[in-house]
Amino acid sequence: MASAAEGGQGRHLGFRAATGVGVGAIVGGGILVLAGAAFRETGPSAILAFTLNGLLAVMTALSFAEMSSMFPESGGAYTFAKKVLTVRAAFGVGWVLWFAYIVAGVLYALGFAEYASLALSELWPGDTPPAWLQRSGTLSVFAVSAIAAYGLLGVRGSQGGGQIETLGKLVVFAVLLAAGLWALGFAPSGTVRRGMTPFLEHGAAGLFAAMGFTFIALQGFDLIATVGGEVKEPERNIPRAMLASLGIALVVYLPLLFLISTVGTPAGETISEMSRERPATVMADAASNFAGPFGYWLVVIAALLSTLSALSANVLAASRIALRMADDRTLPRVLQQRHPSRGTPVMAIYATALAMVFILLMVPDVSAAGAAASLIFLISFALVHWTSLLARRRSRIQAPFQTPLFPAVPLIGGLACALLALYQAFATPSSGGIAAVWFGLGIILYYGLFAGRAEAVDAFTEAMDPRLGVLRGRSPLVLVPVANPATARGLVTLANALAIPVVGRVLLLTVVRRPSDFKAAKLETKRALGDATDVVRQAMSTSLSAGHTPEALMTLAHDPWHEISRIAHTRKCDSLLVGFSSLEGHDNVVHIEQLLNAVECDVVALRAPKDWSLTPETRIVVPVGGRGGHDELRARLLGSLGRAGCTEVRFVQVTDETLAPHVRTARERALRMFAEEESYGTPHCELIEADDMVSALAAAAGPKDLIILGLRHERHKRLFSKLALQVARRTEAATLMISRRT
Repeated sequence: MASAAEGGQGRHLGFRAATGVGVGAIVGGGILVLAGAAFRETGPSAILAFTLNGLLAVMTALSFAEMSSMFPESGGAYTFAKKVLTVRAAFGVGWVLWFAYIVAGVLYALGFAEYASLALSELWPGDTPPAWLQRSGTLSVFAVSAIAAYGLLGVRGSQGGGQIETLGKLVVFAVLLAAGLWALGFAPSGTVRRGMTPFLEHGAAGLFAAMGFTFIALQGFDLIATVGGEVKEPERNIPRAMLASLGIALVVYLPLLFLISTVGTPAGETISEMSRERPATVMADAASNFAGPFGYWLVVIAALLSTLSALSANVLAASRIALRMADDRTLPRVLQQRHPSRGTPVMAIYATALAMVFILLMVPDVSAAGAAASLIFLISFALVHWTSLLARRRSRIQAPFQTPLFPAVPLIGGLACALLALYQAFATPSSGGIAAVWFGLGIILYYGLFAGRAEAVDAFTEAMDPRLGVLRGRSPLVLVPVANPATARGLVTLANALAIPVVGRVLLLTVVRRPSDFKAAKLETKRALGDATDVVRQAMSTSLSAGHTPEALMTLAHDPWHEISRIAHTRKCDSLLVGFSSLEGHDNVVHIEQLLNAVECDVVALRAPKDWSLTPETRIVVPVGGRGGHDELRARLLGSLGRAGCTEVRFVQVTDETLAPHVRTARERALRMFAEEESYGTPHCELIEADDMVSALAAAAGPKDLIILGLRHERHKRLFSKLALQVARRTEAATLMISRRT
């Protein structure tokens, strides 16, 4: 499935716009809010804490850059997890990241409200501003208004990052730095020594505490990867934009922290003492000390612009996470809806904005939620380092951008992120609790609502794209027992289609019935071995002529059915493909059902006419209408068959009732939406009104077609359903009956 961005607005963000997304999210809001906490914990060495965090952020950005150049799609860490791990792991990453970006947006919206209220209070005519300006209700109105405004801007196609606000705040910070340097030039002798002494005021413990509090101030470069599907020339621009945005942030942060610690502190007072008394406003107070009211208002203006640009960037990132998850069906597909002319993800933006408003109004302790967001970001960053290690080891294609000093950078960076996350969990236990509650809610929703379709769509995607199997480290084995020359060709061609190229394997098994007395049955045994050899030779020849190199195994056993089960278990087969020429007779059905329940892998049972084989002209007929228990296996089969060239798929739904026109239209639309998720190209869909379902299905398939049916699960047993048996017996087409592992 195409990523949301590529299917919507396309790649419209150049290098400067992509850098603006990162700078808009990083620069300003974090340092203005968190610098006071850093100074309080460690004194002037806060500049060292930000430097070390900067090095860690650069290492993380390098891993992000390599993964983004390898997968230039929207979604960021969610996309990386889906490519390298599993759809379940990807849902967990995407679910908590969506929450983290939403909470970050709430914090910036509240930060804007606080500074807007402060500015209005200062500018209010008269000596005493009205009390309602400081009330929580007023702050909520300001914050909700900001969220609504940037939600509407996002729908209208804003490039994200609040480009005007980002440029404005950089100008303000440049003026603030210039004023500080001017003041430093005229400062009394010894100002720098006084301001920077004692440097490590609370030792190494204080330094690490400051790092834990302030790492989130450098978060934001990852948003560029989150909107990677909208970046032009992503292999080149995404890595450059990430490193450029971090470089700009550090160029602003480090000199500013130095000036605040020196010329920003009055004689007789240290920066840590100022921060203990007024941590939230220490930056404004310090600017007022070296630049007067002008410096104070510079900080207020910078805070307003910083919080707005960061809010814009987080709305953009959160909506793109939701959109990508909806594309993969790990969130409701309604979030896929885009603006008809602008292509923006309307419903994902609305859902994100509404979630921000809900959290803002309903969660009393937003600071704890912010700490939880910081914890989640650190965990996700550690995960990106891990996925970069796995991708480099597994991929057979070199990424356009390669992390230098590999594997030291991802190993050190990942370990540091994990340790900081652990510190955050112990330092603020409420953050771990909030993260755990949100993750638990996600697990309930995933397995209750999303798992079936999400795993089916993922299975189809993996089957269509062999590279995914390589990146995920899969090496599935398809076991194919062959005994009848009439069905060997059809089984082998189908097995070759089902095996994942490069990493998938096919094992052809021939079981010769072992006689109780070899001497008495010498001639019979010799004939059986000869027949088995002919079957294997024919199967291998068919496979080799198609460009595949399967393995072959011949064994002796008293009970062939038990031997197949034993081999499937000892070889840890991913799937079993078994063929049979007839379903007539109770014993045949019983033997096959016993085999189905003796193995712990997926089972595909083929009943095909003599000399039938899979070709690109084979039409696949898929009856739809069951409970969805076999969706994942069926989707994987359809993806494999599509990759093998069988792209004509007909989805059929049979109903024994006469439908009203509006009901029929709704069902046809639902059937088409379902079919589009499991087919290559445009699927053929048909809703058939018929009293006899078996006759309708038999009539829908010709002698060269292939019908895919699901087996019945009852009390953890796999059984042939009455419908499947009747269709298999009455149709001229080949019938494929499937059953997922129990």
